[in-house]
Amino acid sequence: MGLVSLEQMCKKAYENGYAVGQFNINNLEWTKAVLLTAEEQKSPVILGVSEGAAKYMTGYKVVVEMVKAMLESLKITVPVAIHLDHGTYEGAKLAIEAGFSSIMFDGSHYPIAENVEKTKELVALTRKLGLSIEAEVGSIGGEEDGVVGMGEVADPNECKSINDLGVTILAAGIGNIHGKYPANWQGLNFDVLQKIHDVTLGTPLVLHGGTGIPDDMVKKAISMGVSKINVNTECQLVFAEATRKYIEAGKDLEGKGFDPRKLLAPGVEAIKQSVRVKMALFGSVNKA
Repeated sequence: MGLVSLEQMCKKAYENGYAVGQFNINNLEWTKAVLLTAEEQKSPVILGVSEGAAKYMTGYKVVVEMVKAMLESLKITVPVAIHLDHGTYEGAKLAIEAGFSSIMFDGSHYPIAENVEKTKELVALTRKLGLSIEAEVGSIGGEEDGVVGMGEVADPNECKSINDLGVTILAAGIGNIHGKYPANWQGLNFDVLQKIHDVTLGTPLVLHGGTGIPDDMVKKAISMGVSKINVNTECQLVFAEATRKYIEAGKDLEGKGFDPRKLLAPGVEAIKQSVRVKMALFGSVNKA
């Protein structure tokens, strides 16, 4: 199966009460780990690519061609989307040109009128090309590739303004944060989520900052229309921990343990296990 948009993937999740995980990729190992796990779990999957990660991997086109080649060589049969994460207006157009099957335009830092204007243009472009688009209202807390948010809670009326433009999915800040959650985090604001759900009825919602949110909150959010959940930091943390243990145990000094294929293997397995756990939590296992 080739690359797909989020249209059917997230609509099916929305209608059946589960969520599809977006797992951000950073290199070949990351991509391979996520794809193999999705195939193993028979789960649809979204490969998230931030502008910074795309730059690190030497460009949007390289990412697209790498993923397409992997889908073929690994014989992946589950639905897979390549989705630009927190894209700028300019970055969204570059990702579309390179062959991404879905984009996110993060206009949350603009005044609502400008967010609406730019989102409207990109909705028209993606619809013409058969791609999907995620928009955002109320910036997400924390920092991701230079995009900083203080965890604002979105205005339901602004959410309706963006939703009515015809976006595929909508990300709305409800107190969620990128990166590690602080000890004094207040939790997700379900009162606001309910109001957003009420005015965007029929549109799948997105929960960013999926690392560290308690399982019961995740399940409640899914029951209230959240159909896409983003995970990035958790995979980075478990990869780093497994790699550190390998080196601290001196495994890199045994035989050819310094070979990157061996050195990175524990981290890759840790990513796989983390993705398995999240897919089970989100309810996407066997939903391909």
